[in-house]
Order: sequence, then C-alpha cells, then structure tokens
Amino acid sequence: MSLPHRPPRVAEAIQKEISQLILQEVKDPRIGFVTITHIDVTQDLKIARVYYSVMGTPAAQAASKKALEAAKGFLRKRLGERLRFRYTPELQFCLDDSIEKNLRIAKLLNELKGESKNHER
Repeated sequence: MSLPHRPPRVAEAIQKEISQLILQEVKDPRIGFVTITHIDVTQDLKIARVYYSVMGTPAAQAASKKALEAAKGFLRKRLGERLRFRYTPELQFCLDDSIEKNLRIAKLLNELKGESKNHER
C-alpha cells in the first residue's frame, strides 16, 4: 500500500534526477534548452509524466521531443540506479506550453496597456 504523501516526494526526486541527467549525461544535440517544469506520478508509482518546456521554434520543440523519447530507456535505467526504487516508473514526456501561454498573455496585456494610454491622450 502506497502512502498518500509518497507520490509528491517521488515526483520531486525524479524531477531533480532527470534534470541533472539531461544536463550532464544525455548527449543528443537535438535536446535544446529543455527545462523540466514538473512531474506527475500516479498513485501506484508506475507512471511518471514528465512535463517539460523548450525554448525555441516549433521545429526545435519537435526535435527535443524526439530526443527525449529516444533517451527514455536510458533515463529510466539511470533513474533506477540513482534512486533505487523497487520499481522505476515508466516515463511519459509531455510538452508544457504554459510558459509560452503566459508570455503571450503578458504581451497582449502590454499591447492593451499601450493602446489604452494612446486613447487617453
């Protein structure tokens, strides 16, 4: 039986380790500026959804996604060695576009502020 507070702790450990592994050990040049934003682990600890963001064009994002998928087995194996879980979760990579959305909203708000200042004059 899994304790209710365990998945968040496991997610935090996985995020730290995957971030280090991508930075230090994954040598695929297709991985651009990838940032692991957060991890969701299922209650049974069998699946870890790895949310990441990528700075760059849609082509760079697609290349990074392919590189992460190609490195999935390596990352899972290294996670198992480093964290010593009884069962290392399966990794599922998901693009997190929330940063991009926030930047777009901020840009629109700035444009609206500029327009409202022009109308005040």
